[in-house]
Amino acid sequence: MNRYPKYKPSGIEWIGEIPEHWDIATIGRLNNLGRGRVISNIEIGENSGEYPVYSSQTENNGIMGYLNSFDFEGQYVTWTTDGANAGTVFYREGKFNCTNVCGTIQPKNLDLIELKYLPYYLNLGTRFSVRLDINPKLMNNMIAKIPLVIPPKPEQTAIANYLDDKTARIDTLIEKKNRLIDLLKEERTAMINQAVTRGIDPDVKLRPSGIDWLGEIPEHWEVKKLKYVGKLRDELIDDSDFKIAVENIEIGTGKLMSIEEDKNYQGKLSAFRKGDTIFNKLRPYLHKVYYAEQDGGLYGELLIIYSFGEICSKFLFYKLFSKIFIDVVDGSTQGTKMPRANWNDFISLLFISFPKEKEEQLQIIQHIEVETKRIDGAISKIEREIELLQEYRTALISEVVTGKIKV
Repeated sequence: MNRYPKYKPSGIEWIGEIPEHWDIATIGRLNNLGRGRVISNIEIGENSGEYPVYSSQTENNGIMGYLNSFDFEGQYVTWTTDGANAGTVFYREGKFNCTNVCGTIQPKNLDLIELKYLPYYLNLGTRFSVRLDINPKLMNNMIAKIPLVIPPKPEQTAIANYLDDKTARIDTLIEKKNRLIDLLKEERTAMINQAVTRGIDPDVKLRPSGIDWLGEIPEHWEVKKLKYVGKLRDELIDDSDFKIAVENIEIGTGKLMSIEEDKNYQGKLSAFRKGDTIFNKLRPYLHKVYYAEQDGGLYGELLIIYSFGEICSKFLFYKLFSKIFIDVVDGSTQGTKMPRANWNDFISLLFISFPKEKEEQLQIIQHIEVETKRIDGAISKIEREIELLQEYRTALISEVVTGKIKV
């Protein structure tokens, strides 16, 4: 690791020492600060064009649409002033627009500041200045006070070029790992679909189910409407030691996320029992289905379904959790903003295929759980690798823009 010959105190806690020949000033002293304007989706819809409109979001590079006119032209740095992404900084160039929740930065002297250097530095520095409350903010007067470490411009350019290369490599690796996670999730989905519709014997003889979405099924399996093997639990209670709502169910995994003990849930509390399947009928495409491991209380528009006994409760859960079942239910929903599926008119009338023998059901359950554990373990390992790469990326940027590493 290369180091600079001499260092001096910066006087700033999060920066520490900096190379002796680097300077420090404030963002406001060396840059002109501006602001975007109010731009609505209606304006974008009526004036569609080629010039991007940057908003407070970070997905898709912050672009919310395109206009046929532009407010800014040239090289700028923008940052989000309000909301969850407050303090997020981007490099912009060309002709573009900004909404009113974006601030703009342009150096007063381009011979002194390399604009591509600023986002690397500021994405570290802004986190110490964002005002954290109900609506986080980093307004122009606040960012103006942030101290800016200023290497000579050729060094700023070298730092920006170095970090462009290094972060691009890291981001590419992270993208590949995220794609691998997607493939593993697809494998888990396909495995569950296969197990609950055709079983786990690859040589089993099949027969037409007579149901389009089910296709062929093992010839010895039963086919019955859901209402004949499962029933809704409809019981209101005053309180429970274990309470959950739809937001506690993780999308597509069947797992519970963290539950806030003092959460002030609204609405009626419905009882569920250990072994029940909790199924989200509101926007079913979110794939929120949970198998109750204990008794408890439930808030919100979810169905509580229990088995009559002909089907093992866990097997019924996997049938209702399967993507093939979710897609059929989702196709039945009514309503635009909050689409709902109906139990009496649709869900309960869906045909369910299942092995007659409980022993085979238990074998399928075991197979699904073993395979799910393997796949989830692989996903967790990759997610940890991504976390380490992201930590390394942040640490590398910090070390370079504060002069701990010479490039």
